Amino acid sequence: MATKKKYGKKAASKVKRAMHKMKEGTLSSGRSGKKVKSRKQAIAIGLSEARKAGGKAPPAPRKKKAIKKKAAAKKR
Repeated sequence: MATKKKYGKKAASKVKRAMHKMKEGTLSSGRSGKKVKSRKQAIAIGLSEARKAGGKAPPAPRKKKAIKKKAAAKKR
């Protein structure tokens, strides 16, 4: 039985580009513009760019507070 792939080619290429820029020392994060030093942060930036570009990537994990607020609003 074949398994479905979570990530598409566009997502892979965006993450690859982000990792390359991080290793060069030119990848910067959002508003603050600070240089990214973490491998995990570079991957997150690449996946975020892929989602914005319409690539195949699962949705970003949601914060628990937002989910709890929505559940409480539905109960009312």
